[in-house]
Amino acid sequence: MDFSGLRNNEEIAQVMHESKLFIRSQLPKSVYGLANIENMHFNNDIKDLFSDFVKGNKEFMRASAVVGVTGLKQIVFNGLMKVTGREVKSFDNINVAKDWLVSKN
Repeated sequence: MDFSGLRNNEEIAQVMHESKLFIRSQLPKSVYGLANIENMHFNNDIKDLFSDFVKGNKEFMRASAVVGVTGLKQIVFNGLMKVTGREVKSFDNINVAKDWLVSKN
């Protein structure tokens, strides 16, 4: 899921909607997810969107990785993982994240 560089809530919500339709049509524990949030705008509304998105996808995810979690986003990310009960691995590099996901197969 490519959220990189998105600057407003509507753009982010649209990517989430499209992703949610695909993810939630899959078998439980069958999806390997990779989200890129580099340079994405972030605020409380977006935090709430991500909380619902991550929680709702939980039963479908086999492994999940994210790239671009820095600064304040890191603090919020850690909190979201606790609240949602999800385990999403954070990476600095998209290729390393992809390699990790492949290793989870």
